[in-house]
Formats: sequence, structure tokens, C-alpha cells
Amino acid sequence: MLELNNVTKNFGGLCVLKNVSLRVEQGEFVGLIGPNGSGKTTLFNIISGSLQPDTGSISFLGEKVTGLTPNKICRLGIARTFQIPRPIKSMSVVENVMLGLLFGSRNSAPARREDMKQEALKYLDITGLRVDEWTMPEELTAAALRRLELARALATRPRLLLVDEFMSGLNTSEVFEASQVLKRIWQEMGITIIWIEHVMDSLMNLVERVVVLNYGELIAEGKPSEVSKDRRVIEVYLGEES
Repeated sequence: MLELNNVTKNFGGLCVLKNVSLRVEQGEFVGLIGPNGSGKTTLFNIISGSLQPDTGSISFLGEKVTGLTPNKICRLGIARTFQIPRPIKSMSVVENVMLGLLFGSRNSAPARREDMKQEALKYLDITGLRVDEWTMPEELTAAALRRLELARALATRPRLLLVDEFMSGLNTSEVFEASQVLKRIWQEMGITIIWIEHVMDSLMNLVERVVVLNYGELIAEGKPSEVSKDRRVIEVYLGEES
């Protein structure tokens, strides 16, 4: 589904990504981990088109997407969330999701506002966020704002979903609920997911494969049980081996 070949990105004299090559198959659930500053979010920015690589190429469903704008990439079927939720504060929660239907979807959005509203509510319900038509973003908790961010991405009807730290700042019960939401999206909706997360227990228990970045380089990938025993991963991310 997604293929990155030797993707490199520099910011001035700093190499943030160095010759990263990665394949993601349709239907996979992949975890992307690494220390802060390892290049994870930059990789998401490049896949989704908000940044362009200095060298290398990216293909999605067999089509080269390197150089395309974010809106074009979104319409091809790649959606993403952000570490910091970015709702449009002047619009209701439901209207924020309706924007995804209007501007991101590969298919035409419903013509009637009422139909759009009902579809938006459906995506909010999938994330576990139940609100009325007039609920505004400032009324939501941090956990609820992350669900709104996810619902808006789902409204674009993606084939591939890039999830950036969905569990950051959540308490134990919220982390469990969030993991169940991602599991439903993957298993019941059939959406391929790449997930950046620092809540390691949840990620390792949910994903099929883990990819590890360190200083912009891919240093390990494999099943969670394999990666968690990799000496390089233990040293750079999980702590020194005892």
C-alpha cells in the first residue's frame, strides 16, 4: 500500500531523516516509535505532503505521491491526526467533522446538510465522542479533543490513517478506551494504520509490527516481541539493558 524509498530530510545542517525505506501492506497496523527528535512526526509530515523530502520517493497504492500537496494526498486516501488537536474553534464539533466530509473525501459528500450532520455524528460515535449539534470545541476535555481529531480524519474516508500520539496526556482509563477505538477502526473499518505513540504498553499490545527510528535512521523493525528484545532498541529507547 505505502512504500518509502531512501527518504532523506534535512533542516539546515541537521539531518532529520536519513535514507528511510519502509513498506506498509494493506490492512497492517504498524507502530512507529523512537526517542523525542528521532524524526517520527517529520516522517508523517512527508507522507501526508506538508513537507517534501530532499531525496527519495513515496508511493501509495502504486502511484507516486512525492511532491503532491496535502489536499491531493488526502483525496487519494491518506489522512492524519496531529499531536496537538487543531479544531476550528468558531465551528461546532459536528461542523468540524463535516469539513472532513466536504474537503477530504475521495467521494462526494452528502448534498443535504442534515445528511452530512448524521454522517459526521456517525464518525464521532465511532471514536466514542457523543455530543449534540451545538457542542463547541472549547467544551471538550483533552481526551475528547483527540477523539474529535480522529473523527475528522475518519470523515475523509481514508484507506491509510496516520495517528500521531493519540494517547498523550490521557489517564489510565482513557488510554484503555483510546486503544479500543483504534482497534475498532483497524478491525471493523479495515483501515490501515501507522501509529506514533509513547505509551509503549498499549502500542506493543495492539500493533502487528513495530518500526523504530533513532536520529532519523530506521534501526529496527519486526513483531513487537522481537523489537522489544532488540539490543539497539533497548539501548536507545527502552533504557540500558540490565
